[in-house]
Amino acid sequence: FSSHQPINSTEKACMLRPLEAPFRYLFGPGPSNVPPRILAAGGRPIIGHMHSEMFGIMNDIKKGIQYAFQTSNNMTLAMSGSGHTAMECAVFNIVEPGESVLVAINGIWGERVAEIAERMGAKVHTLFKTPGGHFTNAEIEQALAKHKPVLFFLAHGESSSGLVHPVDGVGDICHKYNCLLLVDSVASLGAAPLLMDQQNIDILYTGSQKALNAPPGTAPISFSERACHKMFNRKTKPVSYLLDMTHLSNYWGNDGKPERKILTCLLKGLENSWSHHTEVAEYLWKGLEDLGLKLFIKDKDLRLPSVTTIAIPEGYDWKELLAYIMKHHQIEFTGGLGPSVGMVLRIGLMGYNCNKANAAMALAALEDALKQCRKSKA
Repeated sequence: FSSHQPINSTEKACMLRPLEAPFRYLFGPGPSNVPPRILAAGGRPIIGHMHSEMFGIMNDIKKGIQYAFQTSNNMTLAMSGSGHTAMECAVFNIVEPGESVLVAINGIWGERVAEIAERMGAKVHTLFKTPGGHFTNAEIEQALAKHKPVLFFLAHGESSSGLVHPVDGVGDICHKYNCLLLVDSVASLGAAPLLMDQQNIDILYTGSQKALNAPPGTAPISFSERACHKMFNRKTKPVSYLLDMTHLSNYWGNDGKPERKILTCLLKGLENSWSHHTEVAEYLWKGLEDLGLKLFIKDKDLRLPSVTTIAIPEGYDWKELLAYIMKHHQIEFTGGLGPSVGMVLRIGLMGYNCNKANAAMALAALEDALKQCRKSKA
């Protein structure tokens, strides 16, 4: 062993220091601050993934997701990973190489689904709008008739632009053309109304770190019977072993056994959560307009309640505004994402963070930054 020398103590010292994380108000598009009850749950003892108690917890989680999604789908579970994990799981399990996929792109999430589908060998067709734009059902039907895809993707909560997209009727149109509807609700679930079964959504997924107020790293997803039929009658195996629903569905015991509880973050009910997010968002929107700022999404009905987008005010460096707010107020806002970079500032108030006191705090910080950061006129 004499020829093998351990690394010196300076590298070791960093592992011995207590972990320190500053408190910040996470008022961006996610993650959001986590309630004490959920933080405390993270300190519970570890148990084995095949223990009976673990299966009971998983059953409770499944029932909670069914409630949050408003679905009776048996094929409902939580992925280990971010929202991108569920995004890939949906595409990899439903689509086979060479099949046609239609993707609605009006922000970054459509762009990413298109790339995922392209990477696994699908024929990708796109509907395109600039950030803040939305698609009519007539435009969607025209594209479905033309391209005959097996899967159509739509982002319900497009957090890069702050848009909540209408979903009514889209599922019916998809089924008319023998196409499955895949919907991303990472930024919208729990904040804006979405009813999986009633709106005929075939695959729905979300993330844990937005309005659901859990730490990042869990992605709830659900598949309709129609989606399961396509998924389990493939000619080829999915390109990912890790995300293969043949294995995951077995592990989650999706065999119709009765389950019990709901997600703790939605204990007051979905309707109350939706209306509360809207009430706080409207308070924030009025405050922003009172500051002389312009909201990026002009149509109030198309604004995402959980993530508000503000057109970058003329004469300001948006990066300077965000840095000032973080330094002097310990509050995180963010700029745009993907195609909306340089177009918007984003304020997220969701779940535990969604209250008028936090909205007032955000407005005060922004007002201060606007006073202190204004660029001198050339």
